Amino acid sequence: MNDTQIIQNKLEQAIQLLESRFLEREELIRLLLLGLMSNENVLLIGPPGTAKSQLARSISQLFGGERWFDYLLTRFTTPDEMFGPVSLQQLKQDVYVRQTEGYLPSSHFAFLDEIFKANSAILNALLSILNERIFFNGREKEKVPLVFLMAASNELPEDNDQLTALYDRFLIRYEVAFIKQMSSYEKMFQLPTEPLPSLLSLQDVETMRSKADQVTLPETLIYMLYRLKTEMETKEFALSDRRWRKIGQVWKTSAALNGRASVNVWDTVFTPHMLWDFPEDLAVLQELFQKEFQEALKQESERELPLRTYDQTAKHWLSMEDELHAFQFKKEVGGSLDKAAQEQMREKLENCRIELEETARTLRGKLVQWQQREKDLPGYIRNQNFLLTQTDRFAVKYTHLRIQGERILQTLQGLYRTLFDREIPGVQYDYTL
Repeated sequence: MNDTQIIQNKLEQAIQLLESRFLEREELIRLLLLGLMSNENVLLIGPPGTAKSQLARSISQLFGGERWFDYLLTRFTTPDEMFGPVSLQQLKQDVYVRQTEGYLPSSHFAFLDEIFKANSAILNALLSILNERIFFNGREKEKVPLVFLMAASNELPEDNDQLTALYDRFLIRYEVAFIKQMSSYEKMFQLPTEPLPSLLSLQDVETMRSKADQVTLPETLIYMLYRLKTEMETKEFALSDRRWRKIGQVWKTSAALNGRASVNVWDTVFTPHMLWDFPEDLAVLQELFQKEFQEALKQESERELPLRTYDQTAKHWLSMEDELHAFQFKKEVGGSLDKAAQEQMREKLENCRIELEETARTLRGKLVQWQQREKDLPGYIRNQNFLLTQTDRFAVKYTHLRIQGERILQTLQGLYRTLFDREIPGVQYDYTL
């Protein structure tokens, strides 16, 4: 078992443990772990009492409680409370340095509640910590060992340049609500309370981040990102270049976690939570993303089910249907042509017959294989990305591709019947499945 498989197994165990404690948070849990491995900060928007801080603390417990820092910010919070007090001994020597041990600049994991209530004195230091992992301590630039930072707020930032810059530092955003299902309420009073075991290590994170840097992002998926950007801009949604680049890096991390050297379309499914500025825009952005996702899935599936090629063949001969049909069944049409033209039409008709038969047989074989895969599509999809939830709803996208293929096969069969007055040999197919 290689490093990636070992870490993947650890993450799956971590997901199970977290899901047993945090109900109706399946997608969020996976997003948090993906953000952690991608070196991205996560912002949770939602009311008090939705276990935001508890979830952050639980993730740090999975790493053995490595250097944890959490704080509830108010407009009166001072830099000393966040970054440590000024060293009085150093101050006697006219050196302004903070003692950061035990505070945010020395932490591996952090949770900042009501982050948008931070005042300007704190904001400037936070910006460099969140983005570059650097703290300006007096004249020195200190490297911050921060592995993962979660923040929370009950409300979005006001129209303030500093707060907008802070907001942009959070690539992954998620709106958290109270639990809704009756089954969750039944479990809520019997949740485990013991500390979580130490499953993961900081070395695991470093290993995956290093592997992610080696992953390639195919041109097709770069083009998908560009199409999504263009579609969003037509709806007046805009993201900074930094955010688009970071989205690509998250995709690469997902590929690395799944043991692949190249990103595939299944690494992109969490993208909508990296696009919105306002929670109410998520539905629209989900719709835009799903359109591009389906197109990218179709392109990626072309290797196994080249629908474009089959469709082009059908359209090519459909454009000549009237001409070929008239020559085949109307003697006066053939009689009006000279011998050379007649020979040319016979050759064209024969080429049509051969190509329709070969294409239909090949397509039928591919569709039968596709049907076999559909017997366990959720399992197949999960093998593409173990972080996915609700694989059943993604399976519908594969079914949609199969239905497109069936329509092309019906077109080929119908055209063949029209031109040759019989069925294509060896292309029986059950359309009722």
